[in-house]
Amino acid sequence: MRIITTLGAAVAAILLLPTGAHAQNSATNRSPLLEQVAACRQVASDAERLACFDRAAGALEAAERQGEVVVVERGQIREARRQLFGFEVPALPPMFGREDAAERIDSVETTLLSAAQGADGKWFFRLADGSEWRQIDSDPVRFQNRAGTEIRVRRASLGSYQLTAGRSRAVRVKRQ
Repeated sequence: MRIITTLGAAVAAILLLPTGAHAQNSATNRSPLLEQVAACRQVASDAERLACFDRAAGALEAAERQGEVVVVERGQIREARRQLFGFEVPALPPMFGREDAAERIDSVETTLLSAAQGADGKWFFRLADGSEWRQIDSDPVRFQNRAGTEIRVRRASLGSYQLTAGRSRAVRVKRQ
């Protein structure tokens, strides 16, 4: 019974990519491979249930080896969401699983690598986390333009973002 419980826990941590023969079932939003594993739990006889799990686990393992299935830990998903903070990518949320309010990223804190003012007078910010942001409002920006300055970018109203450098006032920005 421990084998079945462990297999069930492992399968619960799997993210299935909708490619090839293993495309997700749109009615259940689950891969047929995962459906096969789940269906094995309904088999009454211990020997038949174990054989069912062996077949389903074998198919799942083969799909993983071929790149049809990818195992992703929740921490990796959180980090991917953090790295994508500021980008509007509507196709990614289903691939990265359900996002509840507790996991939603509303701000990131990092440091400034560099900042430069463009010919149009608007600022471009390069941050230590690898992100790049461009000022989109016309308000003057006053801050200490020094590498290492603490930066906070947060969600604002109507899908916009605001960047604060040190103790400066917030600047409306867009991810580049």
